[in-house]
Amino acid sequence: MRTGVWLVGARGSVAVTSIVGAAALRAGLTEPIGCVTEHPALRGGALPGFADLVFGGHDIATTGLLKRAEALAAAGVVPARLVAALHSELSAVDEEIRPLPHAETQGGVAEAIVADLAAFRERHGLERVVVVNVASTEAAPVPHPAHASLEALREALQTPDVVLPPSSLVAYAALTAGCAYVDFTPSTGARLPALHELAQRQRLPYTGHDGKTGETLLKSALAPMFAMRRLSVRSWSGINLLGGGDGATLSEPAANAAKSASKQRVLGETLGYVPDGHTRIEYVPDIGDFKTAWDLITFAGFLGTPMRMEFTWHGCDSALAAPLVLDLARLTAAAHRSGRVGPLPELAFFFKDPLGDAEHGLAAQFEALVAFTASLR
Repeated sequence: MRTGVWLVGARGSVAVTSIVGAAALRAGLTEPIGCVTEHPALRGGALPGFADLVFGGHDIATTGLLKRAEALAAAGVVPARLVAALHSELSAVDEEIRPLPHAETQGGVAEAIVADLAAFRERHGLERVVVVNVASTEAAPVPHPAHASLEALREALQTPDVVLPPSSLVAYAALTAGCAYVDFTPSTGARLPALHELAQRQRLPYTGHDGKTGETLLKSALAPMFAMRRLSVRSWSGINLLGGGDGATLSEPAANAAKSASKQRVLGETLGYVPDGHTRIEYVPDIGDFKTAWDLITFAGFLGTPMRMEFTWHGCDSALAAPLVLDLARLTAAAHRSGRVGPLPELAFFFKDPLGDAEHGLAAQFEALVAFTASLR
């Protein structure tokens, strides 16, 4: 089941860590720690193996993949011994990374992306390709009339106007090329009626949005606890400190707002109400690819007795995200192979802001994932 994984943002930290990790797993140089699909309840023959994954992608960055991996090793994100041992494998993947194409219209850009994906599939004899967006977070788009229907969208893309945000343009090209699509970011991606229509016509699955790797992972585990114990959450506030490219992107107010909204959805969905409080995201360049979250929860118990809970989360974003990228590529490829079409709410376990009518409590999400994986067998 040779499966292509086409990464949009292929020279970013998450993508590079994913590529290094997959190569190390293939070579037997590491264990699949953090890979959900290796859980005994999920492991099965329906999923392509790590050795079956072939990587390529697009990026605007020109620094080579090996240099990026060496920089991540120097920052303590990936082991330097693995980068040294996998020199030839990383160089081979770098040959498959293309610059994002340019054209006079967005339709022309989409055609060039489709051509890149078709050539990648043919060059490696791939059964299927999954496109995974791990590029920088976008601001919420301005609504456009062409978003409502596929025919209107196709017509608008041939004009000089900017009709789609970048993530949605990539989703359009991926679906047009016959590729399943995964959005690991809070960007719009395939969340437009016209793109849902395209996925239905092409008989393709898609999933997202915004990989759940840190603070929101804890929220999805803790919020059901408060709900099940009938404890009244009065407020839930958090401060997230990020470095690296993600932090720099999120220092822009519009991207920051899109990310913060994604992070808060789980509380309203799980508790049944939205407590007071906000999530703030701040850029701290010195901490690089690592992140810290501080949360304060105030709640009331029996007779209204006031109580509080606090937690601090320190993590390496790329090391938390990369195994999930590999999981999602494997699961989405298997869903495509089994004939699943449209959004995949059963993959909500991986996302802050999942598609469709999905569960938001972590335990319930895991149960749905187990049932989904079993259905693929």
